[in-house]
Amino acid sequence: MPEPITVLVVDDERIIREGLAAILGSQEGIAVSGTVGDGEEAVEVCSRRKPDVVLLDIRMPRRDGLWALAELGRRGLLGPGRTRALMLTTFDADEYVDQALAAGATGFLLKNSSYEELTAAVRAAAAGHSTLSPAVTQRIIASHLTTRRRPDNAELARLADLTPRERDVLRLVGEGLSNAEIAARLVVSLHTVKTHVSRMLTKTGCQSRAQAALLARHAFS
Repeated sequence: MPEPITVLVVDDERIIREGLAAILGSQEGIAVSGTVGDGEEAVEVCSRRKPDVVLLDIRMPRRDGLWALAELGRRGLLGPGRTRALMLTTFDADEYVDQALAAGATGFLLKNSSYEELTAAVRAAAAGHSTLSPAVTQRIIASHLTTRRRPDNAELARLADLTPRERDVLRLVGEGLSNAEIAARLVVSLHTVKTHVSRMLTKTGCQSRAQAALLARHAFS
């Protein structure tokens, strides 16, 4: 039997974080490793417990979710084989989506998302797939992110380290394809695609598929 997905819930409102913990803890294959109410606490607990997914509220007193996300990235705690960050907020302003995804968030959900969407997002994040709330539209990814946060020359230079097949995978990630869809497009196994995605993320320094998609949109446009 596979190990459960471990999740740390971070929200400054106790009733919300306890509610989220109750919802997730009742799901098969998911275990809540803790709840905290501040971004600084979140970083410290992630450092010790290394959960598969951290569910981060964006706006919190003292240290907020964006600070925590950046600090987790700085400490090398985000990405494949480490912790995936799923942002949860009542705010869907474009700048928050931009900052969260650019800093390495795997997904972004609004607090009015359904229980099913929340659970599916946690599972997707643990598997390394990007998840955006339906309210976070393709327009934000296609136009806002690509005009507001452009990869720098150093990021683009890392593309030279990719094999031709890894470049193909990066291009398809940029088109928004899932691993299964990429496997079908390239006529290879799902395991092979997962291997290529993992190597591509490592070589490019991207901490999530969302960052890789943004890189691809500039590299191949």
